[in-house]
Amino acid sequence: MNYTSIFKAFADLTVNELYDLLRLRSEVFVVEQNCVFLDMDNKDQICHHLLLYADDVLLAYARVLPPGLHYAEASIGRVITSLAARGTGTGKELMELAISATKKLYPDQPLRIGAQLYALKFYERFGFLRDGEIYDEDGIDHVEMILS
Repeated sequence: MNYTSIFKAFADLTVNELYDLLRLRSEVFVVEQNCVFLDMDNKDQICHHLLLYADDVLLAYARVLPPGLHYAEASIGRVITSLAARGTGTGKELMELAISATKKLYPDQPLRIGAQLYALKFYERFGFLRDGEIYDEDGIDHVEMILS
């Protein structure tokens, strides 16, 4: 599949890009996962955002958090793939781009993520290692993982 990737600071996002990412996050985290939580957490403004489009449709998204914002390390969060794009390799492409972009922004920094437990094996494929106990976040089991 041919993708168009966009990686921008919050202030550089267009109104349509912001709408697309917020809509996809709501579709997946709130509606699909039936998780009532405040997605807009006042961190987006400090983050960089990776959007993966095909034919002008947002298929996947992740945000990159600077060290010290959520964890001491840089982090990748809000990782999502639209329901229509699952099983196509889009999520793999998204994570490869997100890791690469994060390492360019924050070289020589480890990356820490808070992974939903069901996705543990997915993140292990990129070299992330489990680092901690299972914890509940908004009714979903998570575990921290680190990539050195």
